[in-house]
Amino acid sequence: MKKSILAMIALCLITALGCQQSSGQQLKKYDPKRKMSKAPLEWKKFLTSNQYYIMVESGTEPPFRNAYYNNREKGVYVSAATGEVLFTSDDKYDSGTGWPSFVKPVNPKKIEIVTDNSDGMTRDEVIERSTGLHLGHVFDDGPADRGGKRYCMNSGALKFIKK
Repeated sequence: MKKSILAMIALCLITALGCQQSSGQQLKKYDPKRKMSKAPLEWKKFLTSNQYYIMVESGTEPPFRNAYYNNREKGVYVSAATGEVLFTSDDKYDSGTGWPSFVKPVNPKKIEIVTDNSDGMTRDEVIERSTGLHLGHVFDDGPADRGGKRYCMNSGALKFIKK
């Protein structure tokens, strides 16, 4: 019994760390190779400091202490930068990681998956196609009966619009 509990704790910790960029919320500097629709200083004019940290600097908010991880209301999640609808509450599920998780985007053409080799690991990063801004990461450990994907998004990259 104790081994099972320890194994579950270890699995939860590994899953949570997979979404987390770096400990202590270290700022990850803007990557000049990233193609964004606007220069970082332009984004800074209308994104909040948290949105800028997440979307431009590819930061990650703390698990379980963000706006939408536990949101159960019906509606849509739009880009905090553009207002484009990216995800819907119908595709949201509780992954147990502390970040809002979705099985799929509303329109796969609105996002792009790029390789992220930061922090000593390789992950699939989700960016908004029209802007080049960071939204989160996608993993292959989502619900098998719904496609097997877990789009682990940052609440700070999204705005929720209630139905």
